[in-house]
Amino acid sequence: MKAENNHFAKAEMLIRKPVSEVFQAFINPEITRKFWFTKGSGKLEQDTTTEWTWEMYGFSLTVTTHVLQENHKIVIEWGNPDETTLVEWIFSPLNENETFVSITNSGLKGDADKIIDQVRNSTEGFTLVLAGAKAYLEHNILLNLVLDRFPKGLA
Repeated sequence: MKAENNHFAKAEMLIRKPVSEVFQAFINPEITRKFWFTKGSGKLEQDTTTEWTWEMYGFSLTVTTHVLQENHKIVIEWGNPDETTLVEWIFSPLNENETFVSITNSGLKGDADKIIDQVRNSTEGFTLVLAGAKAYLEHNILLNLVLDRFPKGLA
């Protein structure tokens, strides 16, 4: 039996909006800030770096965009300098008003306990991001899921 690399996290969800709208929501920080981070230094563009900030946590990181295929795929590298991972979004239009989004965070490193912790946190985080994007794009509702993930006093 072949051992498979299970050092990745994955979250997927249907968003009932055209693929172009869903894709823009993840590359344009003016939209993304409605459901994920609070500030982005600019739109994602292939072979460039961007700064994303979560002001509520006093945290920023640099994102390097490796692949940007309009309305189809985004691949970024992010994380601490010595522990970067890849995040890949695949946008699959099911019809003109429905898009299935798959997010995979790969390249997780460390011992078994550290990898399990990273898989759990990444899966949880990207599931909240997708749920927030769905609520915002489909219903114009700001759920504050990422903000409420670590309430003050518990973080």
